[in-house]
Amino acid sequence: MKIRLAVCLLLATVPVWARSHSHPAKQENTSDPAYVYALTAANRFLHAWQTGDMESGMVLLGDRVRRSQSSDSLEQFFLNATDRAFEIERGSRHHGRYSFPVVLVTSAGSHVTRRSSEIVLVDAGKNDWVVDKLP
Repeated sequence: MKIRLAVCLLLATVPVWARSHSHPAKQENTSDPAYVYALTAANRFLHAWQTGDMESGMVLLGDRVRRSQSSDSLEQFFLNATDRAFEIERGSRHHGRYSFPVVLVTSAGSHVTRRSSEIVLVDAGKNDWVVDKLP
């Protein structure tokens, strides 16, 4: 009887947030082929940023980004590509677009900077996804 009482008291003191959830978090349907194409384009663009490959990165830019950014600012975005990395998280679909949360990581000497942002891609036709918003 004492053991039962101790177990009941222990379970009663477990915080609500530590108990199991009855509803799993809603996840994006990653079996959608469009998701795969959009994620691939986002990864290719961020790799171009990481390596300073402006030519490959510019090919992946949509018209909206090209019109809203000066050529100098786009060039600056790709310059100084030493000690760069990125993290990309699960994307979500909104009105024919995919947005992916990203973290851009840069290093200068012993100082590492992490900047959270997002990259947005749109379908330019025939599953050819382009960047609609820079991270």
